Amino acid sequence: MRPSGRAADEMRPITIETGFTKHAEGSCLISFGDTRVLCTASVEDRLPPWMRGKGEGWVTGEYSMLPRSTHTRSSREAARGKQSGRTQEIQRLIGRSLRSIVNMKKLGEHQITLDCDVIQADGGTRTASISGAWVAMKLAVDKLLKDGAITHDPIEQKIAAISCGIYKGTPVLDLDYDEDSSADADANFVLIGDGNIAEVQATAEGATYDEEGLLRLLRLARMGCTEIFAAQDKAVSG
Repeated sequence: MRPSGRAADEMRPITIETGFTKHAEGSCLISFGDTRVLCTASVEDRLPPWMRGKGEGWVTGEYSMLPRSTHTRSSREAARGKQSGRTQEIQRLIGRSLRSIVNMKKLGEHQITLDCDVIQADGGTRTASISGAWVAMKLAVDKLLKDGAITHDPIEQKIAAISCGIYKGTPVLDLDYDEDSSADADANFVLIGDGNIAEVQATAEGATYDEEGLLRLLRLARMGCTEIFAAQDKAVSG
Protein backbone atom coordinates (compact mmCIF):
# COMPACT_ATOMS: atom_id res chain seq x y z
CA MET A 1 0.00 0.00 0.00
CA ARG A 2 1.31 3.44 -0.95
CA PRO A 3 1.31 6.03 1.86
CA SER A 4 -1.33 8.05 -0.02
CA GLY A 5 -3.52 5.00 -0.64
CA ARG A 6 -3.21 5.41 -4.41
CA ALA A 7 -2.95 2.51 -6.81
CA ALA A 8 0.49 1.87 -8.30
CA ASP A 9 -0.56 3.43 -11.62
CA GLU A 10 -2.60 6.30 -10.15
CA MET A 11 -1.57 9.92 -10.56
CA ARG A 12 -2.16 12.62 -8.00
CA PRO A 13 -4.86 15.12 -9.04
CA ILE A 14 -3.57 17.54 -11.72
CA THR A 15 -4.81 21.12 -11.89
CA ILE A 16 -3.55 23.92 -14.14
CA GLU A 17 -4.77 27.49 -13.55
CA THR A 18 -3.75 29.73 -16.45
CA GLY A 19 -3.32 33.50 -16.33
CA PHE A 20 -2.17 33.25 -12.73
CA THR A 21 -0.02 36.38 -12.96
CA LYS A 22 -0.97 39.66 -14.61
CA HIS A 23 2.17 40.80 -16.40
CA ALA A 24 3.82 37.69 -17.90
CA GLU A 25 3.05 36.85 -21.53
CA GLY A 26 2.09 33.37 -20.35
CA SER A 27 1.59 31.95 -16.88
CA CYS A 28 0.01 29.13 -14.92
CA LEU A 29 -0.09 27.58 -11.49
CA ILE A 30 0.30 23.82 -11.89
CA SER A 31 -0.44 21.36 -9.11
CA PHE A 32 0.43 17.69 -8.89
CA GLY A 33 -1.36 16.91 -5.64
CA ASP A 34 0.30 19.07 -2.97
CA THR A 35 3.20 20.08 -5.22
CA ARG A 36 2.49 23.53 -6.62
CA VAL A 37 4.67 25.45 -9.07
CA LEU A 38 4.15 28.91 -10.55
CA CYS A 39 5.35 28.91 -14.18
CA THR A 40 5.73 32.14 -16.14
CA ALA A 41 6.93 32.76 -19.69
CA SER A 42 8.56 36.10 -20.50
CA VAL A 43 9.20 37.14 -24.10
CA GLU A 44 12.11 39.47 -24.86
CA ASP A 45 13.73 40.69 -28.07
CA ARG A 46 17.24 40.41 -26.64
CA LEU A 47 19.18 37.20 -27.26
CA PRO A 48 22.34 35.60 -25.87
CA PRO A 49 25.40 36.96 -27.70
CA TRP A 50 26.05 33.71 -29.59
CA MET A 51 22.50 33.75 -31.04
CA ARG A 52 22.44 37.29 -32.40
CA GLY A 53 22.08 37.81 -36.14
CA LYS A 54 21.10 34.20 -36.89
CA GLY A 55 17.41 34.86 -37.34
CA GLU A 56 16.63 32.32 -34.62
CA GLY A 57 15.23 32.48 -31.12
CA TRP A 58 16.11 30.88 -27.81
CA VAL A 59 14.29 29.20 -24.92
CA THR A 60 15.78 29.00 -21.45
CA GLY A 61 14.57 28.07 -17.99
CA GLU A 62 15.11 29.17 -14.40
CA TYR A 63 14.01 27.31 -11.26
CA SER A 64 13.76 28.13 -7.59
CA MET A 65 12.12 26.92 -4.43
CA LEU A 66 10.55 29.47 -2.11
CA PRO A 67 11.98 29.47 1.43
CA ARG A 68 8.96 27.79 3.02
CA SER A 69 7.99 25.45 0.18
CA THR A 70 9.27 22.54 2.29
CA HIS A 71 8.80 21.34 5.87
CA THR A 72 11.42 23.73 7.22
CA ARG A 73 12.53 27.13 5.98
CA SER A 74 15.48 27.14 3.61
CA SER A 75 17.46 30.31 3.02
CA ARG A 76 17.13 32.07 -0.32
CA GLU A 77 19.93 31.22 -2.71
CA ALA A 78 20.34 34.91 -3.49
CA ALA A 79 21.15 35.46 0.18
CA ARG A 80 23.79 32.72 0.02
CA GLY A 81 25.33 34.36 -3.04
CA LYS A 82 25.13 31.36 -5.39
CA GLN A 83 22.77 28.74 -6.75
CA SER A 84 22.99 25.17 -5.53
CA GLY A 85 24.10 22.43 -7.88
CA ARG A 86 20.58 20.97 -7.70
CA THR A 87 19.01 24.26 -8.85
CA GLN A 88 21.42 24.60 -11.75
CA GLU A 89 20.84 21.00 -12.84
CA ILE A 90 17.05 21.36 -12.76
CA GLN A 91 16.89 24.63 -14.65
CA ARG A 92 19.17 23.20 -17.34
CA LEU A 93 16.82 20.24 -17.59
CA ILE A 94 13.84 22.59 -18.01
CA GLY A 95 15.60 24.54 -20.76
CA ARG A 96 16.76 21.42 -22.63
CA SER A 97 13.31 19.87 -22.43
CA LEU A 98 11.45 22.87 -23.81
CA ARG A 99 14.01 23.56 -26.54
CA SER A 100 13.59 19.99 -27.81
CA ILE A 101 10.10 20.79 -29.13
CA VAL A 102 10.59 24.37 -30.39
CA ASN A 103 11.60 25.36 -33.91
CA MET A 104 13.97 28.24 -33.22
CA LYS A 105 13.78 29.63 -36.76
CA LYS A 106 9.99 29.98 -36.51
CA LEU A 107 10.40 31.70 -33.15
CA GLY A 108 12.43 34.44 -34.80
CA GLU A 109 14.77 36.63 -32.78
CA HIS A 110 12.87 36.31 -29.54
CA GLN A 111 13.95 34.76 -26.26
CA ILE A 112 11.42 33.01 -24.03
CA THR A 113 12.48 32.66 -20.40
CA LEU A 114 10.52 30.14 -18.38
CA ASP A 115 10.59 30.84 -14.64
CA CYS A 116 9.47 27.94 -12.47
CA ASP A 117 9.02 28.87 -8.82
CA VAL A 118 8.06 26.13 -6.38
CA ILE A 119 5.45 27.44 -3.95
CA GLN A 120 4.90 24.11 -2.20
CA ALA A 121 6.94 20.92 -2.58
CA ASP A 122 5.70 17.37 -2.09
CA GLY A 123 7.84 15.51 -4.62
CA GLY A 124 8.06 15.91 -8.39
CA THR A 125 8.85 19.63 -8.50
CA ARG A 126 11.05 19.36 -11.61
CA THR A 127 8.47 17.33 -13.52
CA ALA A 128 5.64 19.68 -12.57
CA SER A 129 7.86 22.59 -13.64
CA ILE A 130 8.44 21.16 -17.12
CA SER A 131 4.77 20.29 -17.59
CA GLY A 132 3.64 23.73 -16.45
CA ALA A 133 6.36 25.55 -18.39
CA TRP A 134 4.99 24.11 -21.63
CA VAL A 135 1.58 25.61 -20.86
CA ALA A 136 3.07 29.02 -20.02
CA MET A 137 5.19 28.93 -23.18
CA LYS A 138 2.24 27.94 -25.36
CA LEU A 139 0.19 30.86 -24.02
CA ALA A 140 3.08 33.27 -24.67
CA VAL A 141 3.56 31.96 -28.22
CA ASP A 142 -0.16 32.25 -28.92
CA LYS A 143 0.11 35.91 -27.91
CA LEU A 144 3.05 36.42 -30.29
CA LEU A 145 1.00 34.90 -33.10
CA LYS A 146 -2.04 37.03 -32.28
CA ASP A 147 0.07 40.21 -32.19
CA GLY A 148 1.73 39.36 -35.51
CA ALA A 149 5.22 39.20 -34.00
CA ILE A 150 5.67 35.75 -35.57
CA THR A 151 3.78 34.10 -38.42
CA HIS A 152 4.15 30.38 -37.67
CA ASP A 153 3.77 28.44 -34.41
CA PRO A 154 7.28 27.33 -33.37
CA ILE A 155 5.99 24.78 -30.84
CA GLU A 156 6.04 21.47 -32.68
CA GLN A 157 4.87 19.08 -29.96
CA LYS A 158 3.56 18.88 -26.43
CA ILE A 159 6.04 17.88 -23.75
CA ALA A 160 5.42 16.67 -20.21
CA ALA A 161 7.39 15.09 -17.39
CA ILE A 162 6.56 12.68 -14.59
CA SER A 163 8.39 10.86 -11.84
CA CYS A 164 8.19 7.12 -11.29
CA GLY A 165 9.97 4.86 -8.87
CA ILE A 166 10.28 1.46 -7.26
CA TYR A 167 8.75 1.69 -3.81
CA LYS A 168 8.96 -1.35 -1.56
CA GLY A 169 9.64 -3.50 -4.59
CA THR A 170 6.72 -2.18 -6.68
CA PRO A 171 6.98 0.24 -9.63
CA VAL A 172 4.73 3.24 -8.90
CA LEU A 173 3.69 6.39 -10.75
CA ASP A 174 4.03 10.02 -9.63
CA LEU A 175 6.02 9.84 -6.39
CA ASP A 176 5.11 12.14 -3.54
CA TYR A 177 7.68 13.12 -0.91
CA ASP A 178 7.07 10.15 1.40
CA GLU A 179 7.73 7.73 -1.47
CA ASP A 180 10.53 9.73 -3.09
CA SER A 181 12.50 9.92 0.16
CA SER A 182 12.48 6.15 0.68
CA ALA A 183 12.21 4.68 -2.85
CA ASP A 184 14.53 1.90 -3.98
CA ALA A 185 14.84 3.62 -7.36
CA ASP A 186 13.76 7.01 -8.62
CA ALA A 187 13.26 8.08 -12.24
CA ASN A 188 12.14 11.21 -14.05
CA PHE A 189 10.84 10.86 -17.61
CA VAL A 190 10.44 13.76 -20.05
CA LEU A 191 8.19 12.56 -22.86
CA ILE A 192 7.04 14.20 -26.10
CA GLY A 193 3.51 14.04 -27.44
CA ASP A 194 4.57 12.05 -30.51
CA GLY A 195 5.83 9.21 -28.31
CA ASN A 196 9.53 10.11 -28.37
CA ILE A 197 11.66 10.51 -25.26
CA ALA A 198 13.40 13.81 -24.53
CA GLU A 199 15.22 12.75 -21.37
CA VAL A 200 15.35 10.05 -18.70
CA GLN A 201 16.96 10.41 -15.29
CA ALA A 202 16.92 7.05 -13.49
CA THR A 203 18.86 6.32 -10.32
CA ALA A 204 19.13 3.35 -7.99
CA GLU A 205 18.76 4.71 -4.46
CA GLY A 206 18.22 1.78 -2.10
CA ALA A 207 18.52 -1.09 -4.57
CA THR A 208 19.50 -1.70 -8.16
CA TYR A 209 16.93 -2.71 -10.79
CA ASP A 210 16.91 -4.73 -13.99
CA GLU A 211 15.90 -3.89 -17.56
CA GLU A 212 12.32 -5.03 -17.02
CA GLY A 213 12.07 -2.73 -14.02
CA LEU A 214 13.12 0.24 -16.16
CA LEU A 215 10.63 -0.69 -18.87
CA ARG A 216 7.83 -0.96 -16.31
CA LEU A 217 8.67 2.54 -15.10
CA LEU A 218 8.62 3.81 -18.69
CA ARG A 219 5.20 2.27 -19.26
CA LEU A 220 3.90 3.98 -16.12
CA ALA A 221 5.43 7.27 -17.26
CA ARG A 222 3.63 7.04 -20.60
CA MET A 223 0.34 6.54 -18.76
CA GLY A 224 1.01 9.53 -16.54
CA CYS A 225 2.09 11.82 -19.38
CA THR A 226 -1.06 10.94 -21.31
CA GLU A 227 -3.03 12.43 -18.39
CA ILE A 228 -0.78 15.48 -18.29
CA PHE A 229 -1.13 16.04 -22.06
CA ALA A 230 -4.91 16.02 -21.66
CA ALA A 231 -4.69 18.56 -18.81
CA GLN A 232 -2.37 20.75 -20.89
CA ASP A 233 -4.74 20.67 -23.87
CA LYS A 234 -7.63 21.68 -21.64
CA ALA A 235 -5.63 24.50 -20.08
CA VAL A 236 -4.47 26.14 -23.31
CA SER A 237 -7.79 25.72 -25.12
CA GLY A 238 -9.85 27.20 -22.31
